[in-house]
Amino acid sequence: MADGKTPAVFFDRDGTIMHDVNYCSDPKDVHVFPFVAGSLRKLKARGFKLIMITNQSGIGRGYFTREQYNAVHAEVLRQLGEPLIDATYVCPDVPGVESKCRKPAPGMILQGAREHAVDLSRSIMIGDKEIDVHCGHNAGIKAIRAQTGFESNTADSSADWIAQDFAEATEIILTKFATQQTTQ
Repeated sequence: MADGKTPAVFFDRDGTIMHDVNYCSDPKDVHVFPFVAGSLRKLKARGFKLIMITNQSGIGRGYFTREQYNAVHAEVLRQLGEPLIDATYVCPDVPGVESKCRKPAPGMILQGAREHAVDLSRSIMIGDKEIDVHCGHNAGIKAIRAQTGFESNTADSSADWIAQDFAEATEIILTKFATQQTTQ
């Protein structure tokens, strides 16, 4: 594009690209879904920036430290096997306090868009919870709800699309957004 901005796929971590573990603080509890690395490769090959955004109130609640979070994050990246994620934003804020970053607030998406020259009009959010969908909508982008987390009932979801998992969400993006992409 003339403005130099690229589209991005913003995505949640727990329950979206890995099995959800309440307040994951130990790398031994990290189990990235087997199809995620291939899905991320497909999206990257199509020109999307890949930006993970994750609420981690366990830090704010004192359940685990930033160092423990960093160890879990390092294990996620190790299991992916290659540097596929362009950026990660984490919000340690606890529920019930005013926060610009805690989903469903759009702060992490907006920060990622600013810092990585993202064209929000061609971007999308994938998450396993309704707050992820609302976060995407609050940032002005479409959202896909994956059914891989604890909250798998999507009957009342306001998501633009429902996907069984991250792999199906990727196929939706490649189908629905392929016509919007420009060749670089």
